[in-house]
Amino acid sequence: MTPYSQLIHRQVWLQQSDPEIRIHYVEAKPSDTQKGIILLIHGFPETSYQFRHVMRPLSSAGYRVIAPDYRGAGYSSRPTTGYTKKVLATDLHTLLTTTLDITDPVHICGHDIGGMIAHAYAHLFPDDVASLIWGECPLPGTTMYDDNKHSSGLWHFNFHNVPDLPELLVTGHERQYLKHFYDRLAQNPAAFTEADLDFYATQYSAPGAMRAGFNVYRAFEEDKVDNQQLLKEKGKVKVRTMLLGGESTFPVLRAETMGKEVDEDLVVEIVEGSGHWIAEENPEAFVRKVLGFIER
Repeated sequence: MTPYSQLIHRQVWLQQSDPEIRIHYVEAKPSDTQKGIILLIHGFPETSYQFRHVMRPLSSAGYRVIAPDYRGAGYSSRPTTGYTKKVLATDLHTLLTTTLDITDPVHICGHDIGGMIAHAYAHLFPDDVASLIWGECPLPGTTMYDDNKHSSGLWHFNFHNVPDLPELLVTGHERQYLKHFYDRLAQNPAAFTEADLDFYATQYSAPGAMRAGFNVYRAFEEDKVDNQQLLKEKGKVKVRTMLLGGESTFPVLRAETMGKEVDEDLVVEIVEGSGHWIAEENPEAFVRKVLGFIER
């Protein structure tokens, strides 16, 4: 597998000031004829690093693969505002269409928080999307989200929404806090090496990084309003869609019911032998499922 550091790394400014919006992204290009472009959108508490095992196999299959750190995460800048999924999706759309001058529709694949961003992207910019893959998240605005947002399994939704307290309690304990989620939600916790934990902990220990991560959750209720308004104005997402999740994880058990509320052309697929962290626990199956869907 190609080390993350050996992929192409770039950062661009979408906005120079008030606030500075700087987006870091990682890229892998095909060695031969390009079949298309895949945009991979990470979740929390992760960064573009979560796709380190799958970018080269996807590019070797003929795709230009782009994995950004969304606003507030990884090497990207961490402004205090702008964490609704509409804003995060618009950031990435600007990155692709304006900065990278991509004019063809792209395949969007988002996991966890990235799934929420991917869905917003497809709803907002359907003409620029060739296919949509999302999952491992209860989408704000759906029945599944409302039924589970205060459940014990999603205790962190409430905790992250409290002003200031999460920052106070987690600061200095970032590695332990992140590891809780990796261990608890994985079928194969060994997929996360000590080096992986060190990398994520370093990124989320940077000034403002945890605050930005919490702000992503603090925007959920605004996301709910946005998603319901998009559904009312535009109807369901009409781009062909796959909901992709890990085996027996909480979101996948009700994925089809949730997806049918918001997606018109939907299939559901499972990454076998994986918990929540599908691109890290079983990267081979992740690649197989993604290519199998976009190449239909």
